[in-house]
Amino acid sequence: METSNLTFFIIKGISDNPDLQPLIFLMVLIIYLFSLCGNLTIIILVFLDSPLHTPMYFFLCNLSIMDLSSITTSLHKVLFIFITGNNIIYFPACITQFYIFGSISVCQLFILAAMGYDRYVAICNPLRYQMVMNQIVCVLLATLCWVIGFLEVLPTTWLLSKLSCYRSNEINHFFCDIVPLLAITCSDTSVLELYLCTGGFLIAGLIPFNLTMISYIFIVMTILKIRSSTGRRKAIFTCSSHLTVVILLYLTLFCQYLTPVSTEKLGAKKFSSLINTAAVPVLNPLIYSLKNKDVKSALERNLKTCKSVISML
Repeated sequence: METSNLTFFIIKGISDNPDLQPLIFLMVLIIYLFSLCGNLTIIILVFLDSPLHTPMYFFLCNLSIMDLSSITTSLHKVLFIFITGNNIIYFPACITQFYIFGSISVCQLFILAAMGYDRYVAICNPLRYQMVMNQIVCVLLATLCWVIGFLEVLPTTWLLSKLSCYRSNEINHFFCDIVPLLAITCSDTSVLELYLCTGGFLIAGLIPFNLTMISYIFIVMTILKIRSSTGRRKAIFTCSSHLTVVILLYLTLFCQYLTPVSTEKLGAKKFSSLINTAAVPVLNPLIYSLKNKDVKSALERNLKTCKSVISML
C-alpha cells in the first residue's frame, strides 16, 4: 500500500529470527568495541607520541576519526534496537543518518587519496618530503577531504528527502542507507539516479580512485628503478599498509553499492553489508598497528609510562 508524507520508518534490523537476536547483538557489540578501542588507540597515540607527529600519522588519525564516525552512525541504531526494542526511526533522523554515513564514506576515499600522495612524495621525492608535506599542506589537504565529503552528499540527501511516496514504511536494513530506501519508494527517482550515476559517481568515486592510482603508478615506477632488493623491500613496506586499506575499502564499497540487488535479496544482503560496513573500521587499526613498527613502539612506550604512573600512585 502506497503512503505519502511518512513521519517515521521501521528498521527491520539484521534478522527477524528471535533465536539469533542474542548472538547478533553480541557480534555487533564486539565489532563496535573492537573498532572503538582500536581507533581510539591510534588517535591517542598520534596525539601523545611525538615520533608519530608526521604527515602519514596525521592522515591516519583523520582516517581513524572517520572510521569511528562511520561505524557509530551505522551500528548505534542496531544496538539501540536490541537494548530498547524500539525500532522506529523518524524521517529527519533517517535522512540525517544517511547524510552522515554517506559523507564519512566519501571523506574516507579522499583521505586515502591524500595518504597516497603522501606516500608518493615519500618514495618518489624523499629529499623534498619535509618541504612538500609541511604542516600547512597537511592541514589543508585534510580539511579539503572533510569539506568535499560533506558537500558531495548534500545533493543526494536533498533529493532523497524530497521522495514523498513509499510502498512501505519498513526499511529492510539495519540503518538508513540509500539502497533500501530506494527499494521501497514509489516516487520518481530518475533525477536522483542520474546524479548518483554522474556527479555522485564521478566526484565520490572516480576522482579519489584515479588520484590514488596515479600516485601508485609513480610509486611502482620509482620502485622498479631501485637497484637494491633491500631498497625495494623498504619502499614496498612503506606503502603496504596504506595499499591494503585502499584495496579493502574499495572492495567493500563495490560489494555494498555497485553489485546488483533486488528487493527480494535485500534481506540476504544485510549480513554482507554488516561485514562491509564494519570491516574497514575494525581492520584499519590492526593493519597499521601489526605492520607498523612505529605504532607498536609508540604503544609500548605509552604503556610503560602508564605503568610507571600507576606504580607511583
